[in-house]
Amino acid sequence: MARSLGRYTWQFDRVFLVGEAAVVGPKEGEGPLRDDYDGIFSCPYAGQPNWEKAEQSFLRDACEKALEKAGKAKEEVGLFVAGDLMNQLTTSSFVARSLSLPYLGVFSACATMAEALAVAALAVDSEAESLVMTGTASHNATAERQYRYPTEYGAQKADTAPCTVSGGGAALLGRDSPGGAGRVRVAAATLGKVVDLGAKDPLNMATAMVPAAADTLAVHFSEMKRDPSDYDLIVTGDLGFHGMPVLRDWIRRHGYDLGDRYSDCGALIYSPTQPEVFNGGSGSACCAVVTFGHLVRRLRRGELRRVLVAATGSLHSTVSARQGETIPAICHAVVLERET
Repeated sequence: MARSLGRYTWQFDRVFLVGEAAVVGPKEGEGPLRDDYDGIFSCPYAGQPNWEKAEQSFLRDACEKALEKAGKAKEEVGLFVAGDLMNQLTTSSFVARSLSLPYLGVFSACATMAEALAVAALAVDSEAESLVMTGTASHNATAERQYRYPTEYGAQKADTAPCTVSGGGAALLGRDSPGGAGRVRVAAATLGKVVDLGAKDPLNMATAMVPAAADTLAVHFSEMKRDPSDYDLIVTGDLGFHGMPVLRDWIRRHGYDLGDRYSDCGALIYSPTQPEVFNGGSGSACCAVVTFGHLVRRLRRGELRRVLVAATGSLHSTVSARQGETIPAICHAVVLERET
């Protein structure tokens, strides 16, 4: 059964990834992780009449593929935990409508994947549910329209600006996993607190999110009584190419050195030579598709044994930014382990 380690960390006894899937849009499909996705749409509209419906298709397809890979029917699932970046979580809520499952909508901006995974794992490990689906999605054009400018406007961006990932990731959690090698479990989760050190630029969200990431990582290492060397890989969420070296400096203030085992989902998903990726990937789908696509496959193949995913989120809104508010941020971390 789940137990608390300190104030922020939950440790789980028996929560497995029964099935997982990641689907992406065309730009993501051209990136270095192209072989690790379960589906790549050739058009950003994903066969839909608008961007918002396309985003729903990403999440719906990821959920269906995760169920198919697990050999489960949606009627066997006891709970759906999901979130996204849209107003009132419309993407997740509309997909929940089509799945017709008990539903919890969660939000931590681009850290939503880790929050949803932690809540789902808690439901499974407490035996409240035997099978729980979790997922999230985002779309470059929907996020641009809601948080910045519509893509049609053609506004220029700084190199520090994020490129919202178009895609969706989903995972099915259960207390049992198919036998054989390559079983992956959710071992622990460290919940973050909101950190705000006064950053105000919504086109440089990495600056706002780095302190939150450093805080959660330091708390995780302390409460788990571990250090970075206990992990084969540590990945943050959406700090990107510019944010990674800044985090290295911040985490040293807490007494930890991430060494050569550190990377970032926003930097992994795109090649820096791809056009218009700027600082790298962001969006609630960024961590989800990298984790449920690339990282879990590496765990199942035995290339990695223990991975710490620290998803980062910027909690501002278009209204708060225009009112001159600072940008609060959060980071939730989850531990994925391979069992042989």
